[in-house]
Amino acid sequence: MATSNKPLVWAVFAAGGTLAAFVLPAIIFSLTLGVVLGWIPPEALAYERAIAGMQSPLAKLAAFAVIVPILWHAAHRLRITAHDLGVYADGLVMLICYGIAALGTIATLVALLGL
Repeated sequence: MATSNKPLVWAVFAAGGTLAAFVLPAIIFSLTLGVVLGWIPPEALAYERAIAGMQSPLAKLAAFAVIVPILWHAAHRLRITAHDLGVYADGLVMLICYGIAALGTIATLVALLGL
């Protein structure tokens, strides 16, 4: 029986979907609500403080773990959407979508390591 890489691909897709659907909106909502209700002072989210908070290796790892699976999830969704819209050049669409996700992953890594 031949081995398949489908479980790995679906795991990344599912992780990205979960992060995009639950975690990212929760982060945005809690920060927005915290500022509106006065629980978080607006200056706590200033650029300098945000950059200082991202100096920790754990914060960089957390940001990478949230951003990268969402990029790959979006790439797969765009590929499937292109097929649903009648673009049947799957090789080219796959190259473009996953290529952009790969570039985004590299750009995220470079940006986080440069902090």
